[in-house]
Amino acid sequence: MEDSAGDNIGRQIEEQEVLKSIYGEEWKQEVAGGSISLSEGSLGLELFITLTDAYPGEGPPLFQILAPCLTRDEMIQITNFLQDIYLDNLGETVIYQWIEKAREWLQNTAALRECAAGTSSEEAVMDSDSPEYLDDADGWNDKYTNSEKKIPVNVPSGPEIIHGDPISFKKSTFQGHVACITSTDQVKIVLSTLMENKKIANATHNMYAYRIFREDTKSFSQDCDDDGETQAGSRLLHLLQIMDARNILVVISRWYGGVHLGPDRFRLINNAARQVIEKAGLLPSQDKKH
Repeated sequence: MEDSAGDNIGRQIEEQEVLKSIYGEEWKQEVAGGSISLSEGSLGLELFITLTDAYPGEGPPLFQILAPCLTRDEMIQITNFLQDIYLDNLGETVIYQWIEKAREWLQNTAALRECAAGTSSEEAVMDSDSPEYLDDADGWNDKYTNSEKKIPVNVPSGPEIIHGDPISFKKSTFQGHVACITSTDQVKIVLSTLMENKKIANATHNMYAYRIFREDTKSFSQDCDDDGETQAGSRLLHLLQIMDARNILVVISRWYGGVHLGPDRFRLINNAARQVIEKAGLLPSQDKKH
């Protein structure tokens, strides 16, 4: 037990040194933790961290969020995100991931508020001149940032396509795209439209899955494609089946960054898919399932 406690202290000290080197004076270090203030536009929050004897080997650190500008639902949401990060990284240090997730979430929340106020309708879907996307999706010992890039694209000859937030992890970037469809011809139109975007066309993989509900036969037409990312298409289709998604096409673009992700890539693909489906307002309700 003493060895475990000593190991925890050593890892805490190492983590504090890393946080200080990354954030400088932004990270206000204390004997048993620290705090950092984050802001985006008119929104801001202060994240307080208290280290415990069990962290990181046997338990989490404690955290408190001070953010008068956030609603109760927003506070619940960010709290759940941080808790999920810890659960995905049991036994690992998570303060850096918490900070970056809080920063990313704050950026998205500010962007969503602007969008709701009608101030972001002129933004571009993706900055075609920027070589970077963003990052991380869930846990993890890499920087997790994320930028709000979800803007509907009106396609004159086909369904509207909604682009999700780029998610980057260990130099790979994933981005979801979704459209409502009623026929396989529309699947082809959406895929063709996406390929007109050079960045999407140059992605290492553009895997997809779709489900179309046939009212006349009360059955589904569905298919998927891995585009070289083995098993990714079938797993994506399985996600749509579990969600009971109907009349929907989901495409996930992946830009490979040179680091093999192993099974993590499937989690990131699913995260990108669920994210764009949710942001497009296409999550099936219980009423629609019956």
